[in-house]
Amino acid sequence: MEAGGNSLPAASGGDGTKRKVYYFYDPEVGNYYYGQGHPMKPHRIRMTHALLAHYGLLQNMQVFKPCPARDRDLCRFHADDYVAFLRSISPETQQDQIRALKRFNVGEDCPVFDGLFNFCQTYAGGSMGGAVKLNHGLCDIAINWAGGLHHAKKCEASGFCYVNDIVLAILELLKHYERVLYVDIDIHHGDGVEEAFYTTDRVMTVSFHKFGDYFPGTGDVRDVGYGKGKYYSVNVPLDDGIDDDSYQSLFKPIIGKVMEVFRPGAVVLQCGADSLSGDRLGCFNLSIKGHAECVRYLRSFNVPLLMLGGGGYTIRNVARCWCYETAVAQGVELEDKMPLHEYYEYFGPDYTLHVAPSNMENKNTRLVLEEIRSKILENISKLRHAPSMQFQERVPDTEIPEADEDQEDLDDRWDADSDTEMDDTKHADEQLLKPPVQSIKIKKEAAETEIKDQEAQKVTTEHVKTVKTAAEDTSCPKIPDVASMSLDEPSGVKLEQESSNQPADHPPAAAHSKP
Repeated sequence: MEAGGNSLPAASGGDGTKRKVYYFYDPEVGNYYYGQGHPMKPHRIRMTHALLAHYGLLQNMQVFKPCPARDRDLCRFHADDYVAFLRSISPETQQDQIRALKRFNVGEDCPVFDGLFNFCQTYAGGSMGGAVKLNHGLCDIAINWAGGLHHAKKCEASGFCYVNDIVLAILELLKHYERVLYVDIDIHHGDGVEEAFYTTDRVMTVSFHKFGDYFPGTGDVRDVGYGKGKYYSVNVPLDDGIDDDSYQSLFKPIIGKVMEVFRPGAVVLQCGADSLSGDRLGCFNLSIKGHAECVRYLRSFNVPLLMLGGGGYTIRNVARCWCYETAVAQGVELEDKMPLHEYYEYFGPDYTLHVAPSNMENKNTRLVLEEIRSKILENISKLRHAPSMQFQERVPDTEIPEADEDQEDLDDRWDADSDTEMDDTKHADEQLLKPPVQSIKIKKEAAETEIKDQEAQKVTTEHVKTVKTAAEDTSCPKIPDVASMSLDEPSGVKLEQESSNQPADHPPAAAHSKP
């Protein structure tokens, strides 16, 4: 079977020009634990951070502890009752909420664990905070490796994802940028994000994923969007064993054409690492350098970039990948020999940053890849260049507090009338994003079209509130002295405590020993 080549040469930092990079990290994030045997392990974020610290990458960027997203932030996309459920559910109370667990798809792939809602607040707060920094022009690239949970839906959890931080971050970016591009290189289809923006021309979603008898089962090349969003959803279905050369033979021409035609003001890149060779749940054969080539290529356009995590279940390789991609974002090179650090033993026996891809068969033939590329480029060419959006009433920018204020109560940033002010801007938000975010996937079958259209009209009204916004901040003050930062409680760095901003009914994150 004719297939693509092997691995690409080392990815560099793009054009070599340094970028101003902001990085969001909460030292508690590694303590959250999905449960014994569950493949999703937030501990990988802490391992990534340890590598960043010991490679000296923290010195090249500003480090922020994310401000937890509040209920009102999460409800910009998610249903109120779903957010209330996430806040209330706990391992102790779940037996009393069997019907709600089933309704919101929580319990198996998406288990209830200690500190679940705090975890959601943390990773969503990092992604929204990065979007705010980009909106204010404070950095070129913002990174939140804890984010990228792309399967979560408006009213339910899915695929290890509870809150869709990506949708929330894009809604934040849409306050400032007329058009936002979302690119997903996770092995799984970015269904939650595509579904949210399926009917708008202001967000283009491009997903490269395994397709065919594979979770979540969506992402056919023929799924292109609906209504005003037609051709603004791009799906690149791939088969097992795709390697670096084959992947880039699609990624670069497709993304290049998208950038030329759509001309986004900002880009969100979901860097799911389960598309790497050897992933516990994956079946692709990308090297870390090949995966990072996607970062390098998007970085080269010099458009504001939000980089997020996502899947990745061989956690030593996840940490390797996201460390290297942080270096690519900064425009620096790293030695392959790994420095000694807290989790050094995870990376044996070679103790190197890079690992060789396997010799698995590439089932993606050149002929099939060329057909997919031609079809997608043809669809993109049907778009009118750079759709314009007239701002009839501009939504206020989110305010950012001063980084050096002495532990003031961060809730003071919003006065007692803040909810009223939010409601006053609702009309402006409705005008900002037309058509509104929609959570109903339009099916291709003609027999279902009429029913789906009726549902879409009904849900459209519900979704007006998803672009509801307030003039509030979603990122907390900067962590000083990042050069000396190490793993959990880095020496030389005192993370500013946010106790005054944490509701009293939030339990602390539960610490678990990893299996």
